[in-house]
Amino acid sequence: MSFTSDDRSRLGLRESATFDRATIAGIQRAAETGVYDIRGWGAKRALPHFDDLLFLGASMSRYPLEGYREACGTDVVLGGRNAKFPLRLDIPVTIAGMSFGALSGRAKDALGRGASEVGTSTTTGDGGMTPEERGQSKHLVYQYLPSRYGMNPDDLRKADAIEVVLGQGAKPGGGGMLLGQKISERVAGMRTLPQGIDQRSASRHPDWTGPDDLTIKILELREITDWEKPIYVKVGASRTYYDVKLAVHAGADVVVVDGMQGGTAATQDVFIEHVGIPTLAAIPQAVQALQELGVHRKPDGVQLIVSGGIRTGADVAKALALGADAVAIGTAALVALGDNHPRWAAEYEKLGSAAGFYDDYQDGRDPAGISTQDPQLEQRLDPVEGGRRLANYLRVLTMEAQTIARACGKAHVTHLEPEDLVALTIESAAMARVPLAGTGWIPGQGL
Repeated sequence: MSFTSDDRSRLGLRESATFDRATIAGIQRAAETGVYDIRGWGAKRALPHFDDLLFLGASMSRYPLEGYREACGTDVVLGGRNAKFPLRLDIPVTIAGMSFGALSGRAKDALGRGASEVGTSTTTGDGGMTPEERGQSKHLVYQYLPSRYGMNPDDLRKADAIEVVLGQGAKPGGGGMLLGQKISERVAGMRTLPQGIDQRSASRHPDWTGPDDLTIKILELREITDWEKPIYVKVGASRTYYDVKLAVHAGADVVVVDGMQGGTAATQDVFIEHVGIPTLAAIPQAVQALQELGVHRKPDGVQLIVSGGIRTGADVAKALALGADAVAIGTAALVALGDNHPRWAAEYEKLGSAAGFYDDYQDGRDPAGISTQDPQLEQRLDPVEGGRRLANYLRVLTMEAQTIARACGKAHVTHLEPEDLVALTIESAAMARVPLAGTGWIPGQGL
């Protein structure tokens, strides 16, 4: 017998806040299987996020820009501190690192097409560079990860920038996973792995143990690429203030900070939900570190890219207002390609999930053909159509951010600042370091 909510109310049944049904199901699954739960996506728990902030649009004391007659710039230059050829992007929204292996070759193709159409960059992810991705990406960032899978100097030279990955928001301190069912012959060849065997990436780089070693590695990467490429350093948001300072001292041109709402292809659920800090809390810490070093938003400074839960143009604008120079999207880009689309509702149901809930990216059975290596499933994704959808989405994000910037009287989206924001909750005010709405109070900073 199943009870409706009315039945439960009539019978006086109360769900425990501590042992709710999801928790009970998790305990039962652990007891039955003896293994921890693995999934993709990012944290699903409620966290202070960009929705907890509001913009103060112009009215009397501020002068707005006319949307149809006055320009609002969106371009951004990344990596001008040391690189001969910094990245010059048309929009401040980039595509985050997602590996071939986690994603299908067609998905990587589509990401490159969509990003290039609007003049922004894509990122390789763990597992190396594919011809599809390099061929379709106008600007391609090559990730240099602890695993070294697929890494070779020739591909470093083919890239437009290099991103040294020290951590990921969904699993700071942890390595990646790629289950055997997704290690096809091609993936195995690129990663020098046995086909069909589970792979777990290292959680730290094998040839350094601290910032001094990172300095040496960055110099090595610069020499390999003749000082042409910007060098990014990516950290998972945890001890953000210190990590950003160390990355800058090590020689980074760009720092990427990934909050715990950032997605992953596969890791332990306990990692996703209980390690790291929210994106909203990480940005001000990163900005403070850059400001104290005198490199924040300077012509020869260090740029900040923020990722982890970016969904809308409002999110983009809020991240920029808090001090980011650009943002990176991952999960949202996959949704734009067709992930979790209602057209595959019946297929998701067969997998024990539903459109909007599917997160078992590690299984390689994605009905949308995005997070799979199954040739038949992969054929469901048209990279040309997927690229068009992604480009449309990126245009909307950019236009929404411009709309907000104009309303705040800004001639460029990066002119947005914390003074343009207020918070709806004490928690978000304290994390974002902006006043609680209707007051001048920032928690922790006095009255």
